[in-house]
Amino acid sequence: MRNEITGSQEYSPAERQFIQRLRQRPELRERFQSILELTDNAEGPLKTADEMEELLIQELRQLGSTSMNDFATRAEQRVGEELKSRDATVRSRKKKG
Repeated sequence: MRNEITGSQEYSPAERQFIQRLRQRPELRERFQSILELTDNAEGPLKTADEMEELLIQELRQLGSTSMNDFATRAEQRVGEELKSRDATVRSRKKKG
């Protein structure tokens, strides 16, 4: 794997781990991508600092919401697996609606 920005330098272990984790969570990757696109947008219409702040706040709120949903989903799965391992008669139920 090569670092496209600096040429032939390899990614650090921390960078490789971060990329792997983002690949497992595409929703979070999309939020980070949106934030980067906002901050890198040198060719689009010029925005005031206040406009940029508002756009970044919106993206950070969406990142927070996505992160909390991801956390809740994973926690629910973990609790379900833990209950099943304790008692094999536990059945999973889907929420209606």
